[in-house]
Amino acid sequence: MKEFSIEELSQYNGQDGNPTYIVHKGRVIDVSESKLWKGGLHMRRHHAGNDLTNDIQAAPHDLDVLDRYPQVGVFKGMEPVAEEEASPRVPFIGLVTRFPTLKRHPHPMTVHFPIVFMFSATFFYLAYAIFSHKPFETTALYSLGAGILFTPVTIITGFYTWWLNYAGRPIRPVKIKQRTSLVLLAVEIAVFVWRVTVPDILDQWNAAGIVFLVLVLSLFPLVSVVGWFGAHLTFPVKEK
Repeated sequence: MKEFSIEELSQYNGQDGNPTYIVHKGRVIDVSESKLWKGGLHMRRHHAGNDLTNDIQAAPHDLDVLDRYPQVGVFKGMEPVAEEEASPRVPFIGLVTRFPTLKRHPHPMTVHFPIVFMFSATFFYLAYAIFSHKPFETTALYSLGAGILFTPVTIITGFYTWWLNYAGRPIRPVKIKQRTSLVLLAVEIAVFVWRVTVPDILDQWNAAGIVFLVLVLSLFPLVSVVGWFGAHLTFPVKEK
């Protein structure tokens, strides 16, 4: 079977009439007939003519999708790895087999809740500081409480998805997300406890009130950092 070097493989990028080849675990697969690979780009993020082993490992579909397309060669320097020979990367494999939904991505489903609640808490606390309209402050407190409930769930599902999709590898965006998420949770709890302990904290424009407002405003950039690096993993930007 033909061996492809990385230079040779890059020519089969699905552009300018070239075939569309990808590599998965040493197998060079021709996906030219797939409508999802039109123009050599899949889901606006995966480029043909590359080794996509890690990308496919994190895909939401099963690997048997690749069996629909012919293998045209092997990647030079790599021996094809059979799926049954690959080390299992899914914890509680029996449970995952019984409930295939667990093989999907539980983290993206839960991550939206802390984001929207932290954005809401920041917005309504800021609105209360400006307009002194009490319902704004009450809404902010409820949003903050809901965020505290969902943030640990999101962190847990994030660790699960990290193990499931990336085998727990120390990927820089993941490490940043993990550390920032823990800081975010700590700030959420501190702000919530402070507000419950001192209900009129924002009614007093003193040092304590200013520090409280700064902590509240920090929720926005913290959750934005977590979301941005999550989006970077899901939709990586290719440098030109």
